[in-house]
Amino acid sequence: MTDDRSVQRTIDSQQTVQDGRTITFLRFGVGAIGVLLPPALPVGNWLADEVTGRAAEGYWPASMSAAYYSGTRNVFVGALCALGVFLICYRFDRRDDRWSTAAGVFALGVALCPTTPSDPSGLQRTVGVFHLVFAGLLFVMLALFCLYSFRNPRSAQPVRVGTAYLAAGVLIVVALLAAVVTGLSGFGADWTVRPVYLCEWVATWAFGAAWIGAAVELAAGRAGSGRLPRQTVGLEVRGPEAPQT
Repeated sequence: MTDDRSVQRTIDSQQTVQDGRTITFLRFGVGAIGVLLPPALPVGNWLADEVTGRAAEGYWPASMSAAYYSGTRNVFVGALCALGVFLICYRFDRRDDRWSTAAGVFALGVALCPTTPSDPSGLQRTVGVFHLVFAGLLFVMLALFCLYSFRNPRSAQPVRVGTAYLAAGVLIVVALLAAVVTGLSGFGADWTVRPVYLCEWVATWAFGAAWIGAAVELAAGRAGSGRLPRQTVGLEVRGPEAPQT
């Protein structure tokens, strides 16, 4: 009986480490997409123009979503689809599972519902509205991860780490609001790099940095203890290390 329990504990420990690696990979994948996508769109447009020999202008889309009508359409749609899959597959605790699944669905909605083109039909206008709704909800969900999931004042998390997650969440919300204001007002519409794109870049980098930071934090905690770090909120134990009743 003792040997059986020892073997079972060993199996459970191995499964926990594997789960930790999966969560770390998914967090890093989400963060990497957030960090790489904003510069990849104009650089990709430039490379496409160089390869095809077209006029070297118009590298910067009016917004990240407007890349759908540029040479980096496949990059934009593919990155959003990958982001959606990563988020839907992400599992940490019950609340995060629901948030990540919703965010993943919204990411797929952004990818599959193109933004409104310059001369839209009635159907394209309707699809464009869905695109804006999905994009807004996606950024809101990613901000919630920074503000309430990765940031945990009641745990042993260093204060500076929690402050960094808080700053990332606030930055996402502020940049999202700024993008809405500049888009509606038409401010900077004649700029080479549109303010809307810059605001989306800031918001995307903020969530990307937060998810990469969360991946590094999880990996460091797991490496130090051999198990996933526990994150406690009151009497609730969150994460795959929560005791089973």
